[in-house]
Amino acid sequence: METTVKNVFNLLKYAYGIIPIVAGADKFTNILTDWGQYLTEGMIPIDAGVFMMIVGVVEIVAGILVLTKTKIGALIVALWLTLIALTLIVSWSYVDVAVRDLMMALGAFVLYKLSDHV
Repeated sequence: METTVKNVFNLLKYAYGIIPIVAGADKFTNILTDWGQYLTEGMIPIDAGVFMMIVGVVEIVAGILVLTKTKIGALIVALWLTLIALTLIVSWSYVDVAVRDLMMALGAFVLYKLSDHV
């Protein structure tokens, strides 16, 4: 059982470490998607591109934290994903993405809880 817990922990750690780094880096290139499309018109007082670059930096830092200080990093990622989902729900746009983000937040929270047992 201990080996299984450690394997699950490592799988989640690398997934929640690498994916935010990739998504954060993509905020600068928009190769995966046009990230600005997820912002409701007038939602923020600054240029969407600049805002997404700030988001990208936050995501990269969060991913690095998951890889280096897993417990705190996982909690930050869980909270970050929950805030993104709530923003999408409040604007009632991309609700499918909001549901996906809530499920990913749950996985990050599981990683946070598992970090006590590894």
